Amino acid sequence: MSTMLGRNSLVPPLLNPSSLREVRLVCSGHCWLTLICLGDNHASPEFFKGLRKILQDKGVAFIVDEVQTGVGATGHMWAHESWGLDNPPEFVTFSKKMQLGGFYYSEGCRPRQAYRIFNTWMGDPIRLMLVDVIIKEIRAKNLIKSTREAGNTLLTGLKNLEAKFPSLVSNARGSGTFCAFDCPTIATRDAIVSAVKNKGVFVGPAGDVAVRFRPALIFQPHHAELCIDVFESALKEQ
Repeated sequence: MSTMLGRNSLVPPLLNPSSLREVRLVCSGHCWLTLICLGDNHASPEFFKGLRKILQDKGVAFIVDEVQTGVGATGHMWAHESWGLDNPPEFVTFSKKMQLGGFYYSEGCRPRQAYRIFNTWMGDPIRLMLVDVIIKEIRAKNLIKSTREAGNTLLTGLKNLEAKFPSLVSNARGSGTFCAFDCPTIATRDAIVSAVKNKGVFVGPAGDVAVRFRPALIFQPHHAELCIDVFESALKEQ
């Protein structure tokens, strides 16, 4: 997730309470701040609540990029719902599972003048019809709840693999099916990704040494169990 705020400043994605000190320093003047996660870095709700308070105190808008995390992947419709924020973000962006790109914003950010947000098409009715069907399908099949359950199964399995193969798997983490773990080296990570691919499981490399999971919303607990079995088989071969 990228938390974008307002002039050419970058804070490393430490994503722990100590890094909030750097945020305070960057926000001490009139500036833009962007937190960029290179890899698969997961922050705690406490981090985001602390970040929200700093930005609110400084009068800086909080923009949450939910292009990947939005629409159920984390076991919530929007990842920021699980952060326990006192006030929601000013802007939230989305795409991917929505089958279109867009954003929504708080009432205070609504332009006062008409047509301040203007483009050639002024929206796409066909895409809106598609989004309507997607949301209805998510609700009808309770896909967010099932994603949360599948994610619990997946993360539990990854932590078990971490205990069995501590020299190969570390830092298992996740929310919903938005999971990841680290390997000791790039070469080891690439070998594991290739091995599970040859066994029929597609996962992605992230950052230098991370392996990330991005299954579809129809991913069920029994799929997670099958996935873990494949990973265990591949890890035994390393």
